[in-house]
Amino acid sequence: MTFELFQKLMSFDTKGRSCIEILFLVKENDKFNFCWMGKMPDRKTKKDVFWYGLTPDGKNAYDYLTFEEFSSANVFDGKSLLEIWDNIVIEEINGCDPMEMVDIYLSRKGCLLAPQ
Repeated sequence: MTFELFQKLMSFDTKGRSCIEILFLVKENDKFNFCWMGKMPDRKTKKDVFWYGLTPDGKNAYDYLTFEEFSSANVFDGKSLLEIWDNIVIEEINGCDPMEMVDIYLSRKGCLLAPQ
């Protein structure tokens, strides 16, 4: 998946109800071999929050208010998602095949999406 396609996916309007949860790993880096990132509405404000969950113990969890902050944050041993994108392997999106989910989100069809 290109970074541009990923950016389009992450621009999906959750309408304060739905979320995007992505299971990923960083190639050739045992530290980041079972990580999560995504986008979801804040329960109080209903505004979207971009987030990382980088370790199973929850100690490396980060939230950001904008995609720009999220993608440029140096949370991968001093590097950002944008800098290491070529080493990112997306395993699942919402528990499903990544490209199938991208198609669903970008076409705005399917039962997982908020009604238009």
